[in-house]
Amino acid sequence: MTAKRKSQLPEDPMTVDEYLVWAESHPGKYELQDGLVVAMAAERASHAEMKFAVQTELRRAIKAAKLNCHMLPDGMTVRTEDKTAYEPDALVYCGQKLPGKELEVRNPVIVVEVLSPSTGRHDSTTKLEGYLGLPSLKHYMIVNSVTLRLVLHSPSADGIVRTQILSKGKVKLDPPGMDFNLDNVFSPA
Repeated sequence: MTAKRKSQLPEDPMTVDEYLVWAESHPGKYELQDGLVVAMAAERASHAEMKFAVQTELRRAIKAAKLNCHMLPDGMTVRTEDKTAYEPDALVYCGQKLPGKELEVRNPVIVVEVLSPSTGRHDSTTKLEGYLGLPSLKHYMIVNSVTLRLVLHSPSADGIVRTQILSKGKVKLDPPGMDFNLDNVFSPA
């Protein structure tokens, strides 16, 4: 997805709360970056297929581990600052299921971005920093559908971020305590 400013978008900076009110009545895909609404470009089939594979594997892993966690596909908002909110390609949160009218996930445990040619740098820098600042976040997964690699960033309580680059096999996502199988993502049946 390529981020582009469009003339019909609000020009005045807004908070995430103001953005959520605005976005609810404006169809399309948007993110809020430093108070400015940014429209997201249409995605390619390969991007959509990879997102679906990741989402499916997350859901499978949650069920297999019998966790009280929930996977949500893109469409949900994750606030990283007062004036910045993103729409990750997938996320997992644990605990009570969100009400159906909710637009925002405030406590994601896992956030996933699937790289596209124009967003790779942003996903690997600005979004990385924003997501890692979330107290609830245990894993930020960046999936590259071209190289078939997963870059997994896992912050610890002492502020150290462990980074792994993986292309096959299972990776333990603990917390919340599940096995994510890359073979199911990069070589789906």
